[in-house]
Amino acid sequence: MRGFALGLLPMALAPVLAAAETIDEPVALLQGLDKITARVSKFEAPVGAVVRFGTLSIRVRDCEKNPPEEAPESAAFLEIDEIRPGEEKIELFSGWMFASSPALSALEHPVYDVNVLDCRAASGSSPVASGNAAGKEAR
Repeated sequence: MRGFALGLLPMALAPVLAAAETIDEPVALLQGLDKITARVSKFEAPVGAVVRFGTLSIRVRDCEKNPPEEAPESAAFLEIDEIRPGEEKIELFSGWMFASSPALSALEHPVYDVNVLDCRAASGSSPVASGNAAGKEAR
């Protein structure tokens, strides 16, 4: 019976994966919390560029969101390092963060929290047409 249940798992996940077309966006909107000062900052991080938040160096490798006709969700692949003067760089986080579930894949740091809020078009650019997922495949 157990083997039968495991055999059904791929079929049960197929509709979810087939509907996983997303829109690539060039900018991630992030939120940072300094736990010492209780200051919350919102900042934009272009894909491929490095932004600083306190002693953290944040690089967004990819930022994707669901098309408007799907349930709202934004996710970004982040690489977060800590850089302190006179010390070597410490890799803290590398992975996907999801706007709707910040605790699912979170940065573990005693001073800073970083969350993804949204993926968006660059300021001044035209929005992507709904459902434009050319070249995208389910993950």
